[in-house]
Amino acid sequence: MHCEMILDEYRERQPIYNKIKDIVLDRLRSTLRDNNMVVTAIEGRVKTEHSLAGKLELKGSKYHTIDDITDIVGVRIITFFSDEVDKIAAMVERMFDIDWDNSVDKRKMLAIDRFGYMSLHYICRIPTSIYHDPEQPLLNELRFELQMRTALQHVWANMQHDTGYKSEVEIPMEYQRSLNRLAGILELADEQFSRIRKEINDYRRNVQSLVATGNFDEVPLNGDTFRSYCDLRPFQRLAEKIATINQAELYEDSPMPYYNILLRLGMKTIGDIERMRAECSDGAYQLALIQLAGTGLDIVAYSVALQNLCIVKILKLGYGTVGLTGMFSAIYGESAYNAQRAERIYQQALRSGLVLNDHHPETETSAS
Repeated sequence: MHCEMILDEYRERQPIYNKIKDIVLDRLRSTLRDNNMVVTAIEGRVKTEHSLAGKLELKGSKYHTIDDITDIVGVRIITFFSDEVDKIAAMVERMFDIDWDNSVDKRKMLAIDRFGYMSLHYICRIPTSIYHDPEQPLLNELRFELQMRTALQHVWANMQHDTGYKSEVEIPMEYQRSLNRLAGILELADEQFSRIRKEINDYRRNVQSLVATGNFDEVPLNGDTFRSYCDLRPFQRLAEKIATINQAELYEDSPMPYYNILLRLGMKTIGDIERMRAECSDGAYQLALIQLAGTGLDIVAYSVALQNLCIVKILKLGYGTVGLTGMFSAIYGESAYNAQRAERIYQQALRSGLVLNDHHPETETSAS
């Protein structure tokens, strides 16, 4: 009779439970989005009548009223990294009213001789500051459970469920030991992912600091460092100088496609790019004078500065039309037009004095 009364009240409240779930999911998603926080998933559910009946059958004496059951509405946030669980928890604490007496950090409840994956469980209420409907006061009175765990913790929890690891049936010791070993591997992986991410972020911050202070010879050339270097707009002056040839508008585009070209040219550090910029800027401008003369072009891409620097460098290294063709193929994709463009620019470079000897293209070394 006691359990039937709880089930009757559950049926009456079911629309309220569903609304609580929807409000919580909506606010969590919008808050995560506003804070630029990315998670693996946000899930929500209202316990089914069948599931609730099963729970009452097993533990009905534990609950005096339906309000004693705190997980009828359940929401779960799954993060990528273990350190993000605490960040999400701090966000949740600011959003909802937390019932600290019934909230549990199961991560701290593991026995010292046993590996395992647990979640951080908060029992919460929706504060009136987030949502309030005077006609539905239960929306702010009923509690819901919010679980926070990592993706690997989620995997482990599902494995526990599927293997019956948490059931009342005793599992033979050899299986228990195997499960504990597996849990230990997952726990170690979770820790290592967070550690590696922290070290990568520290490395990036250090590199950005070196780039910002101009210690370019100490900065190895890679995708991250080149992007940070480009943020300093090192080719702005040359690009503007080229644009003034035709009083053209400077069109903003990214120099990032030239990263692999720089590697092919033997650049090892950001300092190498700086030296190329110092050594080749005059030639890059002289080449632009010939390229733009009489064209009436009124829009010039920002990346033309770096392109012309690379062209001059390729010619100085003696790679000629073969090297130029390789560069254009890498930037624009394979096309018969790349060889024609390379030959035209090679002839322009000859006229500007950037190429001292007219080598036959077929005998030149390729930079590609």
